[in-house]
Amino acid sequence: MTATTCRLFILILLLLNLSAGVVNAEPLALQRTIALKGVSGRIDHMAIDADRKRLFVAELGNGTLDVIDLEAGRVIQRIEGLKEPQGVGYAPHPDIVAIASGGDGSVRLFHGADLSAAGAVALGDDADNVRFDQATGDFIVGYGSGGLAVISPTNGAVRSRIQLAAHPESLQIDAASRRAYVNVPDARQIAVVDLKAAQQTATWRVAGLTANFPLALDEGGGAIASVFRSPPRLVVLDAHSGKATSSLTTCGDADDVFFDNRRHRLYVSCGEGSVDVWQQEGTGYRHLGLIRTAKGARTSLFVPTLDRLYVAARAGFFGLGSDAAILELRPVD
Repeated sequence: MTATTCRLFILILLLLNLSAGVVNAEPLALQRTIALKGVSGRIDHMAIDADRKRLFVAELGNGTLDVIDLEAGRVIQRIEGLKEPQGVGYAPHPDIVAIASGGDGSVRLFHGADLSAAGAVALGDDADNVRFDQATGDFIVGYGSGGLAVISPTNGAVRSRIQLAAHPESLQIDAASRRAYVNVPDARQIAVVDLKAAQQTATWRVAGLTANFPLALDEGGGAIASVFRSPPRLVVLDAHSGKATSSLTTCGDADDVFFDNRRHRLYVSCGEGSVDVWQQEGTGYRHLGLIRTAKGARTSLFVPTLDRLYVAARAGFFGLGSDAAILELRPVD
């Protein structure tokens, strides 16, 4: 190796190290991009089969659900013929996937092993978010002009229906207290639901804010985070009293929010094309950074067991002709 070549080699190494330093300065780093070929339109919610390392992606505009093998980094199966799939949930036992479709109000059940059909439930209208209740083994699905349905994954039986003031958006379940927290944006409220009694027991409101879609629960910290779109605000509330403890200006068109309990952070994914990151400090939060993604990429899923945040980007948002994709973001300590 000549002296000139050696100097060039060292310069390249220095530049690479500097580049790595810039990336690592951000609280989230892009690990990889997983293409969703042939998928057009809006992408909605996701769910995880942690044991098999499979990610389920509800592709509302495409009428499909994709199954991604996260070890291989590619789509391995696609369910077609769905009517605007919005929500998806996975029950590890008895290994059932539930897909909620807004177009026909159905919840379709599939066996996790091979995705063969396992049944269907007709809720009637606008089936949306799906959550798995670890305490009972049931699915809880938001639907219609104001309701939650508790559905058995084994036989599709509707165990109970819980009335709400308007259509529910994001909902989270506190297994210990047997309460569900539900964003009900058209009623301008956060509903607190007693799952044992199958009824709403409290109504929380935040003055001056509307369009609360994403919601997250920090069970260990006794807090919930609700994100409002008008104006864009991240509000942290005490999970027992409903009292707001923090109100922070965040990115626009938010659709998902997650607590990262390992790092005491909050992630907010927004359709403006970014993920907002906040660090808990004492009783408040410090802004860590705004990570650029892609315009319209507002749906995400944080998987603590894999320590990854997955963000769904629509086709065309990386340039004309580009595939839809899942952006895998790695938290940086």
